[in-house]
Amino acid sequence: EFLSSYTRRMSKKGVASNLLLLSHLFSRLPPSGIQMASVRLHTKARQEYRGGVKRFHVPDDKVPWLVDWPEYQPVDYTAPSVLKGPVWADPDIRTTPPEKPLKFNSLDGKVDRQSHMGDYVIAGGVPRNPAGRTGMVGRGLLGRWGPNHAADPIVTRWKRDAAGSKVMREGKPVLEFVAIKRTDTGDWAIPGGMVDPGEAVSRTLKREFGEEAMNSLEASEAEKKEIEKHINQLFEGGTKLYAGYVDDPRNTDNSWMETVAFNFHDDTGEAFSKVQLCAGDDAGAVAWTDICSDLHLYASHIHFIQEVAKLRNAAW
Repeated sequence: EFLSSYTRRMSKKGVASNLLLLSHLFSRLPPSGIQMASVRLHTKARQEYRGGVKRFHVPDDKVPWLVDWPEYQPVDYTAPSVLKGPVWADPDIRTTPPEKPLKFNSLDGKVDRQSHMGDYVIAGGVPRNPAGRTGMVGRGLLGRWGPNHAADPIVTRWKRDAAGSKVMREGKPVLEFVAIKRTDTGDWAIPGGMVDPGEAVSRTLKREFGEEAMNSLEASEAEKKEIEKHINQLFEGGTKLYAGYVDDPRNTDNSWMETVAFNFHDDTGEAFSKVQLCAGDDAGAVAWTDICSDLHLYASHIHFIQEVAKLRNAAW
């Protein structure tokens, strides 16, 4: 659907541009066996950067790297907080080569520098965004050169009325999911977060949900044990929805977000009956939210939510 609509919009640019775009997109299809949402042209990764930093404008037809564009002059930006060298950030390898070179496209010690999209190109000594140009080089607000890995738990239940019956819309049941309001952007989002070096994705999913949706960081030891018990119950099983690139407003030509999204569904609602949602960590608010096509969510989260609706045959 995307390719058809894009080709129609770009028909005036000539057949060559369309063929280049198709070649670019299909060269980035995921390895066999990995579930991914539809390949989409990134848009949020080309918007004005947080803090008012202006990107070099990149029109749709100039996003693919295979399209020659000698006039491209991306803004070079890496946030001061990243340049200070916190534990979660790589060194600035463009100005000071590290004693131990970073191992791109591989597991580098505990840091996973592999992409769900397959091997990425190294150009000028740094990774190149597999989704195309963003109008900015450097790392922006991201710590890692290349992929920065996250995990997103999409926790759902059926919306029910006072009598306990499923609420219907246009002949299909309505799903609710746990959403948090980000304190950095004010956007509503899935309560996910970054995968720590050496951490299993399954652990990240539980940790982030506990910190952001149940405020586990400020809980007492007894409360933490109770929260952990409920989360372990809630997160039994789960369905993998997506693994790949995220159209994130923090992305640059050299650093980008990738995620693994899982759906944890409580079909009866019993698993959540004793769970108290409470915003914590970098979440300003948390709420059960109806799933529908009118939602405005952070980054690519609306596409993950749509996949959940399809999976559960729910109203959209």
